[in-house]
Amino acid sequence: IKPDNLFHLKPTRCGSYGVGNGPNGVPKLMDLLDEPVPGVGTYEDFNTIDWVREKSKDRDRHREIATKSKESTLALMKSISDAFSGWLLMLLVGLMAGALAGGIDISAHWMTDLKEGVCLNGFWFNHEHCCWNSNETTFQERDKCPNWKSWAELIVGTNDGPFAYIMNYLMYVCWALLFSFLAVSLVRAFAPYACGSGIPEIKTILSGFIIRGYLGKWTLMIKTITLVLAVSSGLSLGKEGPLVHVACCCGNILCHLFTKYRRNEAKRREVLSAAAAVGVSVAFGAPIGGVLFSLEEVSYYFPLKTLWRSFFAALVAAFTLRSINPFGNSRLVLFYVEFHSPWHLLELIPFILLGIFGGIWGAFFIRANIAWCRRRKTTRLGHYPVLEVLVVTAVTALLAFPNSYTRMSTSELISELFNDCGLLDSSQLCNYANVSVTKISSDALPDRPAGPDVYTAMWQLSLALVFKMLITVVTFGMKVPSGLFIPSMAVGAIAGRLLGVGMEQLAYYHHDWVIFRGWCSPGADCITPGLYAMVGAAACLGGVTRMTVSLVVIMFELTGGLEYIVPLMAATMTSKWVADALGREGIYEAHIRLNGYPFLESKEEFSHKTLAMDVMRPRRSDPPLSVITQDGMSVEEVESLIAETSYSGFPVVVSHESQRLVGFVQRRDLVISIENARKRQEGVVSASRIFFTEYTPPQPPNSPPPLKLRGIMDLSPFTVTDHTAMDIVVDIFRKLGLRQCLVTHNGRLLGIITKKDILKHMAQMANRDPDSILFN
Repeated sequence: IKPDNLFHLKPTRCGSYGVGNGPNGVPKLMDLLDEPVPGVGTYEDFNTIDWVREKSKDRDRHREIATKSKESTLALMKSISDAFSGWLLMLLVGLMAGALAGGIDISAHWMTDLKEGVCLNGFWFNHEHCCWNSNETTFQERDKCPNWKSWAELIVGTNDGPFAYIMNYLMYVCWALLFSFLAVSLVRAFAPYACGSGIPEIKTILSGFIIRGYLGKWTLMIKTITLVLAVSSGLSLGKEGPLVHVACCCGNILCHLFTKYRRNEAKRREVLSAAAAVGVSVAFGAPIGGVLFSLEEVSYYFPLKTLWRSFFAALVAAFTLRSINPFGNSRLVLFYVEFHSPWHLLELIPFILLGIFGGIWGAFFIRANIAWCRRRKTTRLGHYPVLEVLVVTAVTALLAFPNSYTRMSTSELISELFNDCGLLDSSQLCNYANVSVTKISSDALPDRPAGPDVYTAMWQLSLALVFKMLITVVTFGMKVPSGLFIPSMAVGAIAGRLLGVGMEQLAYYHHDWVIFRGWCSPGADCITPGLYAMVGAAACLGGVTRMTVSLVVIMFELTGGLEYIVPLMAATMTSKWVADALGREGIYEAHIRLNGYPFLESKEEFSHKTLAMDVMRPRRSDPPLSVITQDGMSVEEVESLIAETSYSGFPVVVSHESQRLVGFVQRRDLVISIENARKRQEGVVSASRIFFTEYTPPQPPNSPPPLKLRGIMDLSPFTVTDHTAMDIVVDIFRKLGLRQCLVTHNGRLLGIITKKDILKHMAQMANRDPDSILFN
């Protein structure tokens, strides 16, 4: 090295990047200074992260900690605390999400009952807790107790007669409207990101996209409050999807306590994957199902370490929720049931029929809901979110009140439909004609003829089925927190219970038919209608979301019915096949596409025979690619290039003539480094030269000091040749999580392919509008 170059090799003042000497006097190429410039290596809103760079940063950090840990005891303790911080973070996420879920469950239960009446002992008691404390409650009329008064009793003095009915009806509608108005107003005023289910956006965020504020503290606070209000208003929505969003908000906020997660976007996404598992764990009381849901449905990158941490976080969350005991029955969910009678092989036929129904309903629902949401986006309907919520709430409340099965909360409805009728059940669905039975086991009752109440219940359930199917289409996607799991399960549970009761009566009256002969003798308990409801619920949820493994595990964790795994698997697989035959996308993928999020679906095959040069920019008619030369441009020229273009990064080449590729530099890093150098390095002006080379050539005597920015350049950008098949390029983008890939020909730079170019190309190939990928 020449003596006159020594000055340029020493680390310069903070702000310009120098090249320091390594241990053997060899210059280190990417030596960010001891005091890195704040903001370099971070991302702007609505940008995709560079997974490769983030993982590389984390490996460097880990290597540095491992090296230092051998030097002193303090460094060793720091190394141990760094390794332990991930588990500590999981513990905190589990505790926080479990506590919030318990609070949401208790509040929603109380506010749902508030629409029908109030407890005189204390207004904070819900109907069930109010009557627990009463000594005058009889077993037959367990829902009636002197301490609980309906609104008609409080206002009119009686609960009988048409006037009392109208008064209760009116109060029910008023409370529903009040709750939904508060929910939509809070969302609109304080946290617009708190609406919807949140799962499509979380899938997009986990794939590497940045939506600032989506997982912030305001979103968490408003989503928690408005979720209680929305569920209590009686709208056809569930709290399960939004609970995943709530848990991910907890994960994101708690990440800020730990430097390693705060500064690394890829590491943070590992925490968010575990938080998604926690969300399902507390929503359904299904820790293992939650982990599988995160793996199958939500996560983009799910290493083995994340699997263990998800498992631990889901366990902590389930334990926390169990400690709170929100339903007072020592269960984690409202609709825990236990069935006792085994199923018969021939019952697989009705189970598969339920699977077909679930698949058809799923495909219909996705098409109808997406058409409605597109209408909301493109017409004046989208300008009046508050009015839309109030109108849908009014229609829902007016139509729901007369039918006892739609008036009750959807979770209670599912609980009743899953229930296996026992001797002491006072439900309409269990009002069978009494038959003299010689032997009644403690577990199961024989099949009996249906009484008049059961037929009334069948009519009411048929109306409830039509109502739920139609109203859920317009409810999902409104500007309130809305989950889809519970409404979909309700539709399937109603259809399953109807089919189950039909099969039960068929077996009772026609036990000599071929299909029943041999396994269904008179006086035996052959058919369990509650099991059909459970299988129907799984089929419909599978048809809408296209979940398979995680759904079956969630269902048997919910119900404790291990011996019913085969019926659940048969129905879930059938519903997925039928729904896939009618439309390839699940509801979350459809909403991602509707919103134009840059999400590269890993389940979608790329089957077209196109090459990298067909997709790359610039095209033949476009102006040439904007590039930066490694040693020939001034600060002013680079700043004007940044001002004239909106690209998120620039390739660095040897010269405009040779176009030989040197590296790639991010726009944000370039802007921050130049600003920082102007503030903190003396003499940097617009005429200063910018160098990306390893050594700075000698400068003329009176020239301003140069700016060395080699440290912010990616020296190993991903490149493909112009003749690389596009299916390989798509695979590289999916598996490595790239932001962009440069296209070369014989070592010369030709163009660039970004994630958005690929998505536009795929949309074009599928005869869709390529400009629908708008989210930038």
